[in-house]
Amino acid sequence: MSVALDEQGCAPWSSRLDAGELAELAALFADWPVGRPGQRIDPARAAALSGVRRLIADQAPTMRPVRALLFDKTDGGNWALAWHQDRTIEVAERREVAGFGPWTVKQGRIHVAPPVSLLERMVTVRFHLDPVDADNAPLLVSPGSHRLGLIAEDAIAGVVDRMGEAVCLAEAGTVWLYRTLILHASARAMPGRHRRVLQIDLSADDLPGGLRYAVGTA
Repeated sequence: MSVALDEQGCAPWSSRLDAGELAELAALFADWPVGRPGQRIDPARAAALSGVRRLIADQAPTMRPVRALLFDKTDGGNWALAWHQDRTIEVAERREVAGFGPWTVKQGRIHVAPPVSLLERMVTVRFHLDPVDADNAPLLVSPGSHRLGLIAEDAIAGVVDRMGEAVCLAEAGTVWLYRTLILHASARAMPGRHRRVLQIDLSADDLPGGLRYAVGTA
C-alpha cells in the first residue's frame, strides 16, 4: 500500500486498466436494469476479472474482495450522495456475534456493521469505465478522515470543514484506492452522461463466530 493511501486515505493506482480489462468491466453492465443507479453482485464475480486480479497482486496480495457493487449514474438513475462513511459488510447469513450490529438487508443481501477495527483495515477500490470530469459526479473525499474512527452524523460537516475536500477525477481505466472509512460524497451527474464504476471492498480478515462474507452467493 502506498504512503498516500495510509496518510491521506486515497490514492490512484499507478497503473490502469488496459483495453481487454476494460472490455471485461463493460460486460458487467451489459444487462443493466433501466433506471437502477446501483446493484450488488457476488464478489467472486468481480474477483475473476483480470484487472481486479492484477490490482490485488500489485497492491494488496494478502487481501480479497468481500463486497462488490456496480454504479451507473444516468439520466434515468441519477443521485447525489451526502457526506458519509461506509460502515457495513455483506455476510452470507445472520449470526449473533458480539460487536457485530446493527443488521440491515440491502437488495435482498444481508449486511452488518462490524467492529470499527475491522473497517479500519479494509480498502475500497473503484474501477472506472467512463471518464469522470468535474461534471460527471466525481467522488469527493475528506483526506485523513479515515483516521478518526466512526464519526457521528452531527460531526461530519465540521470534520470536512477542518480536513478539507479532494476531488477524485478519472479517465476510462483509472483505478482509485481508498481506506474504507474515509468520508466521501458525490453530486448528481450532468445530463447525457454515464458514470459506470465497479466498487469492491477488500479485506484480509476472517470473521469470527461462524460469520462468513457473502462470497460465492447468488
